[in-house]
Amino acid sequence: MKAYALTTADNPYDPFDQFDDWSMYDHTHGWCCSELLARIAFTSSQLTDEENNHEIERAINEIIKYDMTNNYRKIIKDLDDQPKIAT
Repeated sequence: MKAYALTTADNPYDPFDQFDDWSMYDHTHGWCCSELLARIAFTSSQLTDEENNHEIERAINEIIKYDMTNNYRKIIKDLDDQPKIAT
């Protein structure tokens, strides 16, 4: 299964493995990726992990589609692999 995260081009930290540093940088620079994603993604404890992951990916794709700053990026991590920036 894959996991998805929203980040920005300028954030040097990995949101999967360096979350505290990533979050501090994100908030210090005013991007607030987690909060933005929470507003757009319709996740629920009633959904399976797979359904929630699909919804998170959908929301990230929507954020990137309408990103006028061209700064948001989607990070994909295979749970048994290293994260990579989606192209």
